[in-house]
Amino acid sequence: MKVYDEKHIKNIVLLGAPKAGKTLLAEDMLFEAGIVHRRGTIEGKNTISDYHEIEQERGNSVFATTMHTEWKDYKINIIDTPGFDDFVGEMVSALRVADTCVMVINAQNGVEVGTELIWNYVDRFQKPIIFAVNQVDHPKSDFDLTLSSLKSNYGNAVTQMQYPVNQGESFNSIIDLLKMVMYKFPEDGGKPEKLPIPEAEKEKANQLHNELVEKAAENDEKLMEKYFEKGTLDEDELREGLKLGMIHHDVFPVFVMSAKKNMGSGRMMGFIDNVAPTPREAKPELSEDGKEIPFDPAQPTVLFVFKSQIEPNLGKLSFFKVISGEVNNNSELINSQTGSIERFHSLFIMDGKNRNPVDKLVAGDIGATLKLKDTYTNQTLHAKGFDITIDPIEFPEPRIRTAVIAKTKTDDEKIGEVLAKIHQEDPTIEVEFSKELKQLILSGQGEMHLMVCKWNLENTYKLTVDFVAPRISYRETIRKPALANYRHKKQSGGAGQFGEVYLKIEPYTEGMPEPVEYSVRGKEVIDLEWGGKLVFYNCIVGGVIDARFIPSILKGVMEKMEEGPISGSYVRDVRVMVYDGKMHAVDSNDISFKIAGMMAFKDAFMQAEPQLLEPIFDLEVIVPEEIMGDVMGDLQTRRSMIMGIDTKGNYQVIKARTPLAELNKYSTSLRSLSQGRASFNQKFADYVPVPFEIQQKLAKQLQVEEAV
Repeated sequence: MKVYDEKHIKNIVLLGAPKAGKTLLAEDMLFEAGIVHRRGTIEGKNTISDYHEIEQERGNSVFATTMHTEWKDYKINIIDTPGFDDFVGEMVSALRVADTCVMVINAQNGVEVGTELIWNYVDRFQKPIIFAVNQVDHPKSDFDLTLSSLKSNYGNAVTQMQYPVNQGESFNSIIDLLKMVMYKFPEDGGKPEKLPIPEAEKEKANQLHNELVEKAAENDEKLMEKYFEKGTLDEDELREGLKLGMIHHDVFPVFVMSAKKNMGSGRMMGFIDNVAPTPREAKPELSEDGKEIPFDPAQPTVLFVFKSQIEPNLGKLSFFKVISGEVNNNSELINSQTGSIERFHSLFIMDGKNRNPVDKLVAGDIGATLKLKDTYTNQTLHAKGFDITIDPIEFPEPRIRTAVIAKTKTDDEKIGEVLAKIHQEDPTIEVEFSKELKQLILSGQGEMHLMVCKWNLENTYKLTVDFVAPRISYRETIRKPALANYRHKKQSGGAGQFGEVYLKIEPYTEGMPEPVEYSVRGKEVIDLEWGGKLVFYNCIVGGVIDARFIPSILKGVMEKMEEGPISGSYVRDVRVMVYDGKMHAVDSNDISFKIAGMMAFKDAFMQAEPQLLEPIFDLEVIVPEEIMGDVMGDLQTRRSMIMGIDTKGNYQVIKARTPLAELNKYSTSLRSLSQGRASFNQKFADYVPVPFEIQQKLAKQLQVEEAV
């Protein structure tokens, strides 16, 4: 394949809400460029992009897929991304390495919840963006309303480049405001005929063209001067102004198309070639310490691995962008995070699952390689002697979790290791064994995300697993002071065991006065790993318990706090005063006082009005106004407290506080309620007391488990 330099490469990412038509647009672009000779369809399960078995089963994108076209002396790298926010990690990593975003908008719906969520990332990265209004051939399409929703949400930077003449089922013509021609497409799509703008459309087209000229002139003083002198700008000057506007995030061009009918994509590709910035013109990458790294082939080689994927019969594919220098089949590069040396034996340009071998890739290009032994997503490879780390991608926190149980003991041994490997490939999947819950916890972005992970475990790694509701990380505390004592005595020949402990416990609050009823000989304030504090006082006088046994009593208290008396959960915010006891000259030892301290603490705890606390999360749900009532009703059945409602564009943002125990499978319920048009995020807020009846139920459940 031809090697393109950094001045003739364009990297774009296709973004958009589910069912906007990104995958079909990618098919159009490859077909227009002659990379494929027949366009695939979703129904036919033969598109270049959605080639994975699970994508074909589901009928939607799950993974970001890289492709390329060669169009008029330029190479356009295309990354098609999933629309569902369950797979936001795929979208974020693709967005990071793209130089221009193409946001595909469904002409029936305008700006959707999915569009809004994606926009937050586009705005964070400040990438140039093009809006591609798709499906204008649909009977319910409304271009004017869609354009209005774009301007309402994204302001005056939204810049109209085209409009449809006859949207709906008869759609076949587009007025282009840059070239001032009408494109008329044959019935089956493809190459259009260029025609003069009809008389009936001239006034509207001229007005919009003048607005476009003004918008382009705003971005450069020299262009503004030319505009004042001539009253207009020629096509090259327009392109120059639009490019500057896109780079500075002041111009968001809007194009019109029907990907299904192959109408309009070629014109947008021409615009990408002529106007969208090359890597050299885009903002340079930054190192971890904030240093700019220009896309310069003359500099030492630096690669950024933005995606890793296990492919059946192939092994691990690593997708990367060449940040500087060049890479070839004999390159040896160092992983800046691990120090490992990676040797490249093959380089590819990927078109879905098809590998196109290349001899080298230069700064700005995107490629892939096989079987890097110790390199994963979000890592940097660099030339020897040029130690640098690319600023890593910040992936979103998980929003949903499940417990994973292997169906067989042999799988049980492998599952943690495999999940850790999956996390390295997909950082939005997190896995940990919870000592508190005694479960292997898998966290992700949504139900679909976790189901894909399960599919991967069972089909790629051949492990059979069940996903079950995870236990809840409750906390236990007390509401009033209590006294208790416990004598541990054991005699079984030879030296026995003896220890007796008297203690008082009370609720701890920050800034409370020191105890006055006992003489304090020692104090230890312990910040607990699970939150809250234990304040432990040694109030022993007269040597009734030797000082060397006090740490053992504390150890016993701590052990019981790790497995609270009500539900087996962690205990927090308690003050303990050990004020009396007894010991035996021969039989007393550390284990005796540890047990006595543990049991005395347990007895006191149960007398001190024990209180179970549950984790509460701040929830933000973004919903279309017409289904807000249904969503709020569902939240109230989940013991949610509605904290407020805000407006965001055409959507409502419901803010609520909801117990974690009520959020299991919430993403599935919300998707069902809203037909996929709503989304949510959650963040831990606090621990609050659980209702009395729930506390009773959990306490009884623990008693049953202990009796078994």
